[in-house]
Amino acid sequence: MTTHTALIVDDEPDIRDLLEITLTRMGIKTLTAPDLTSALKLLESHNPQLCLTDMNLPDGNGIELVQWIQQHRPATPVAVITAYGNMDTAIESLKAGAFDFVSKPVELNRLRELVNSALKLAQPESQEESATDEPGLLLGNSVQIKKLRNQTRKLARSQAPVFINGESGSGKELVARMIHLQGPRRDGPFIAVNCGAIPSELMESEFFGHKKGSFTGAVDNKEGLFRSADGGTLFLDEVADLPLAMQVKLLRAIQEKAVRPVGDTKEIPVDIRLLSATHKNLAELVQGGGFRQDLFYRINVIELAVPPLRDRKDDIELLANHILERIAREYECDPAVLNADAVERLKEHDFPGNVRELENILERAFTLCDADRISAADLHMGNGMASGGSEVASGAAISDACPTLVPEGDIDLEGYLESIERQAIEKALEATRWNKTAAAKKLGISFRALRYRLKKLGME
Repeated sequence: MTTHTALIVDDEPDIRDLLEITLTRMGIKTLTAPDLTSALKLLESHNPQLCLTDMNLPDGNGIELVQWIQQHRPATPVAVITAYGNMDTAIESLKAGAFDFVSKPVELNRLRELVNSALKLAQPESQEESATDEPGLLLGNSVQIKKLRNQTRKLARSQAPVFINGESGSGKELVARMIHLQGPRRDGPFIAVNCGAIPSELMESEFFGHKKGSFTGAVDNKEGLFRSADGGTLFLDEVADLPLAMQVKLLRAIQEKAVRPVGDTKEIPVDIRLLSATHKNLAELVQGGGFRQDLFYRINVIELAVPPLRDRKDDIELLANHILERIAREYECDPAVLNADAVERLKEHDFPGNVRELENILERAFTLCDADRISAADLHMGNGMASGGSEVASGAAISDACPTLVPEGDIDLEGYLESIERQAIEKALEATRWNKTAAAKKLGISFRALRYRLKKLGME
């Protein structure tokens, strides 16, 4: 079993002794230094897996040590010990590259959590790379995507809050997930929430949980998103949509690292990595009073920009083939291949909807193409008549197969259309004695489109 070594840097003997005793009981060897000069000498002759440093040292400060280690020992995580309540110093250390921070007086449970998280980073490089190669929409060989992959790998080693900025559909949640997968919290939960999708009156309960009977409808205890993410990562998508009242409560939870469920009188500690994102300009919202400056300051410790798809068009073919392979697996169909004219048509498009738009275009083309090949015409891009024509033809065939369904009163449109489709397909299959090829022909759609619909409707 490998024994880890930690370097402790603090000019107060009592603090050094406390840290040394705590880490020794965790089975970690320790080196100690009372000042910056001594610490640098030890680093030149030893290779510790972790460094704990006080911010204020007799001959310098912890930020200088963080910067030196970032330059000479980037694989060594550094945690900074700050004065109680000094969040400005803590944020400065995180921006300089510190893994995390702990405040005085040092809480031993918090210290042990921090140390265990940091030591998870001291793993073989090959294991880190396996997470990096996780199949996803960070695929590509463009300069922009290579830079983004490098940034996510680096940010995964920190516990600093990251604000991910990018257009809708550009893959912000995927970037957040990649940061989680490559970091020390990879074995913990990854909880993603769209802040704009939660009704304002339910927000506090959704985030922080509630006690049974705390309000009408609270029939059970609920732990909430923060506690669900304990030990892992909480990703707040579209954080700009949070109402001001909720922003205040979110700020407190971040600062105190604790939440108070609705109806409860005590706070519950939580250990999360916070990632957030929006397609809106948060800085402008702060200027206009729509977003709190202090919250912006806390969540925007490090900003990461996700490039739009139009800025990395050389990646489109690789992305498209990956998406088509995934669609084929999901719907248990043979894979489809893009013709050269389809690739060129995709590269000519500006993709205002980014990767999400590419997925939608390819999923539609996959169901409509013949002979497992997708041509430019199958993409139905920029030609409303072509796209509409296919849908109308398909819809006409379905209505011919099932002409008697007429809605009455208020209806769930999506459910109603699914019921029409389901009954039309069942009728066509029964008429052809469950010969799918013949049923597809009767419905006026391709065999692939029928397979797709059967899978989508759960009719297989």
